[in-house]
Amino acid sequence: MSGLVRSSLLLSLGVLLGACSTIDKLNPFSPPATKIKPAELVNFQPTVGIKTQWSLSVGKSDEYTLTPAVVGDSVYVGSKNGTLARYDNGREVWRTNVGQTISGGVGADRQVVAVGTAKGEVLAFDSADGKPKWQTRASSEILAAPAVGQGLVIVRSGDSRVFAFEQADGKRKWVYQRSMPALTLRTNAGVLLAGPGILAGFPGGRLVAIATANGAALWELSIAQPKGATELERVADITSTPVLDVRHACAVAFQGRAACIDISNGSSLWSREISSSAGLDVDSKAVYVSDDKGAVHAFDRYTGASLWKQTALANRGLSRPITLGNHIAVGDAQGYIHVLRRDDGAFAARISTDGSPIAAEPQSTENGFVVQTKNGGVYALTLEK
Repeated sequence: MSGLVRSSLLLSLGVLLGACSTIDKLNPFSPPATKIKPAELVNFQPTVGIKTQWSLSVGKSDEYTLTPAVVGDSVYVGSKNGTLARYDNGREVWRTNVGQTISGGVGADRQVVAVGTAKGEVLAFDSADGKPKWQTRASSEILAAPAVGQGLVIVRSGDSRVFAFEQADGKRKWVYQRSMPALTLRTNAGVLLAGPGILAGFPGGRLVAIATANGAALWELSIAQPKGATELERVADITSTPVLDVRHACAVAFQGRAACIDISNGSSLWSREISSSAGLDVDSKAVYVSDDKGAVHAFDRYTGASLWKQTALANRGLSRPITLGNHIAVGDAQGYIHVLRRDDGAFAARISTDGSPIAAEPQSTENGFVVQTKNGGVYALTLEK
């Protein structure tokens, strides 16, 4: 095995096991580092209640990050061992085993639910009863949840190719690929359906809009400019799924920037230097980012100006934040969910899950949100005044 390939594999493993690792910790040639202790939980007076509507266990995800899918009152969840299930308001509707290792989370609409596997297979099932519909193959392992909609199942493979398959029969419609840097991060970043296009982040910090009709690139924009003396230092990848708000999309890169873009032409509205492998969310007021040091930032939605920064969660391995009206919530590597006030970032509530990391992106529901832990705990939560 060449040194370059070995470096890439070790770098990938580091990102997979610790999304908040620094580049020094990922560097296979750097000396052993002392384990960084997560910040102690601070005491505060809760200003909002947080309630578990229902919870269940679906099975561990281990080295993978398995994101659930929410469609109306239905939540679709998967586990590494091949379990795939649908729950309506916490009641099991169906459960099956796909017969392979699920590595890419779950994507769904009201007709089809799809998962990706470690062998690069794309498996589609009927949303109503869980019966198999079709099976096809991408080019390598699938680490991200498929995007399902507009008559398509769209998956991103581990080699950063994007495939579009017909939802009805699994026939391949198109594939988008581009040249990759020498080293890239092994990531579970998915793609985002955005009207007639798909938004996808790529190694090297490029955000690309891809036409759903034919897979052609509509525009692309640099979210991060690789810099540094070595290939490791120059890794600057978009490792989380972009988010969409009406006409604007926002994305953030590891060792790069957070930026918001006009999706009609790909022009940048603003950008801020920040490193994040967890991701961001947006509402009408601000863009909220979990950075790689464990701070949560709020930037003005239209100008990028700093609104506040919450640093009391340092080194706690934060998930992507999720907006919840006047609050935002973020999970951590010890299974806690922290609720912050959107106006000033102050702590408003906290709840524990099963003690294992919340690495998958939280998903919005009609009256709250759903999280899935590494140990397979699935929790539907809501805020109460």
